[in-house]
Amino acid sequence: MMLPHPLNTASVSPVVPLSAGFLTAVVGFASSFAVVLQGLEAVGASPVQAASGLIALCGIQGVIMVWLAWRTRMPITIAWSTPGAALLVATGLPDGGFAAAVGAFLTAALLILLAGVWRPFGRAVEAIPASLASAMLAGVLLELCLAPVRAIEAMPWHALPIILVWALALRVARLYAVPLAVVVTAAVVGFATPVPEGAFDNAWPTLTFVMPTVTLDATIGIALPLFIVTMASQNIPGLAVLHANGYHPAPGPLFVATGGASVISALFGGHMLNLAAITAALCAGPDAHPDPARRYQASITAGVMYVLIALLAGAAAAFVAASPPLLIQAVAGLALLGSLAGAASKALQNSDEHIPAIVTFVTTASGLSILGIGAAFWGLIAGGAMLALIKLKRP
Repeated sequence: MMLPHPLNTASVSPVVPLSAGFLTAVVGFASSFAVVLQGLEAVGASPVQAASGLIALCGIQGVIMVWLAWRTRMPITIAWSTPGAALLVATGLPDGGFAAAVGAFLTAALLILLAGVWRPFGRAVEAIPASLASAMLAGVLLELCLAPVRAIEAMPWHALPIILVWALALRVARLYAVPLAVVVTAAVVGFATPVPEGAFDNAWPTLTFVMPTVTLDATIGIALPLFIVTMASQNIPGLAVLHANGYHPAPGPLFVATGGASVISALFGGHMLNLAAITAALCAGPDAHPDPARRYQASITAGVMYVLIALLAGAAAAFVAASPPLLIQAVAGLALLGSLAGAASKALQNSDEHIPAIVTFVTTASGLSILGIGAAFWGLIAGGAMLALIKLKRP
């Protein structure tokens, strides 16, 4: 249910929710599409498959956002899992290649569905200590967040303008900092680096079906951490944003909808869709409309915009493929610095859990791989074991 409002908003322009929705889509896409492409390519996607994954994510999240907002009359905002994409970068190529990664995407999506349908499972996931989940996320993000520093060392005259514009924009217009960094990156690539001939030949949006392969290694190393990261850093905070603004949707149907949408996007190379956390407040807050009952229009606008942006996703993927990888990683790292700060802060909130959280963080950040299973899984295992040891009652 939604809190009633006492305001008379008849004089408020209908353009207000439209502009909020437009801003949500543009900022959401420009701030993190490079992270998504980096993640998909890291787990074996070809440039064509990565472009297909980005197109599928944009189009399907737009459709599901319009449907949910219209059906609930609440500003439900959907996004792709940016921390999940960073997890893919940290995990790297699984045995079985991209087909195995897509199988892991499907498994993670089905786990989201299960959390929506079977509430005891959802509660069990929520019982994972926030300090360990946040520490795992911080460890996943660290590698990409180091990219801006590495870019300064390797190509200073290309990287410094991007980082300088980002820093200045962060000071005066925080919301636009990463999109402006993307614009500067495009200018740097266009004027200062050679673009291969024919780099934009496949810029027209094309969906490519990927036949999934389910493997134990990818299930444990990708699917489980992707599911946990998505629930802990996107779905649960997304619900918190809605609650803070007076909206209380039943979480089960939302998880079922995003899980089902993720199943479809996975078949075309997309990794995960979920409730928006970072951009959710743009549609759910009072800036979208003084009347809480009309803010859902902002989410509908954002959904329509994402469907239109899907037509440009192929060109965005072609731009990334034609750019120096380190520059794209630097932009992705800038986009994730805020998430890294938030995850690190949350990981260390409870002084009794500092050591288990740090164990989780360093294990995840180490890139450790045992039996083909990535470091994020082992980070949770190591931190969980340490936490259990500390809390074990002495005789």
